[in-house]
Amino acid sequence: MLLTTVYADAADITVNALFSGKAVLVIDGGRPQTLSAGQTTAQGVKLIAANSESAVIEYQGQRQTLTMGHGTRVGGSGASGGSEQVTLTADARGHFLTTGSINGLSVRFMVDTGATTVAISTAEARRLGINYLAGQPARASTANGIVAVYVVKLDNVRVGDIALTNVEGTVIDGAGMSVALLGMSFLNRTQMRRDGDKLTLVRRF
Repeated sequence: MLLTTVYADAADITVNALFSGKAVLVIDGGRPQTLSAGQTTAQGVKLIAANSESAVIEYQGQRQTLTMGHGTRVGGSGASGGSEQVTLTADARGHFLTTGSINGLSVRFMVDTGATTVAISTAEARRLGINYLAGQPARASTANGIVAVYVVKLDNVRVGDIALTNVEGTVIDGAGMSVALLGMSFLNRTQMRRDGDKLTLVRRF
């Protein structure tokens, strides 16, 4: 009965990564799941096919073709029900940059679906008044090698009309980042729609 109830609902599905015959999907903001073509998740989402450019998924008899970072709502009534949203335009390099805020202070963000959390530098954390040294210390692999990081909770992160509370963040030791990375701890709580050089985020929860 539980499975029947779950399958009757719509599912928000986002593609995190693409490979030949495989895709990494995030369903309803849960943990990323790696599927091979033909496999079905516990939620009933089936990966039909995948390559480096797109994935074909099936849910409740509906098929959708999704590209990297593209999110969609499949099944149910199809209504997203979200009024809090923002539309971003890609720059000449294809990056989605926007000004938002963390804990009420202005921050320049770059959308990064490859980042697990919202990530900022230690210099930015100090400017924002975040006591990152009280966070959980860890190590992370970056383009500059292995660096020390601190995992923290951000009280409030806002982009456009979307304001989320209690968002996981990472403070990266050093001052090599010119912008904050708007990672999946924020993006997983939105529905992402890509249309050419436009990216629309709609709050889900």
